[in-house]
Amino acid sequence: MKIAVGNDHRGVAVKVRLLGLFAELGHEVADLGAAGPASVDYPDYAIPVAEAVSAARADRGVLICATGHGMCITANKVAGVRAANCRDMVDAELSRRHNDANVMCLSADLIGEDQIEKMVRTWLATEFEGGRHARRLEKLTAYEKDHAAAPPG
Repeated sequence: MKIAVGNDHRGVAVKVRLLGLFAELGHEVADLGAAGPASVDYPDYAIPVAEAVSAARADRGVLICATGHGMCITANKVAGVRAANCRDMVDAELSRRHNDANVMCLSADLIGEDQIEKMVRTWLATEFEGGRHARRLEKLTAYEKDHAAAPPG
């Protein structure tokens, strides 16, 4: 699987650990994140990851900032992205099983690194359930298609 990873300055340490995990699991990685502790703006990293997933240049994306909220809000602005801010194992599993999340957003400040690693392993291994959940995602896709050209007004 090809995974695009993005982070702001708060997520550097978590990203470094996850890069090792992805290598261990045999995934190809595009590191699109910040490299150091200097303050940066999360949209500058969330958008390239979301666009890589949307354009199928990556199968999945992982975004890391202080809370995960900013990355998640930003990523969900890109058509075709279903980003989920995951805080625990239930979020990690159900975001894939029920929502077919293709971008996982994580908090570098509120979740321990061991827990993050477990969550990422679960998220990568969990398949989309389909069925009634597919019907719901089809509605989201139809809305994106119908409203792509014009903002609500």
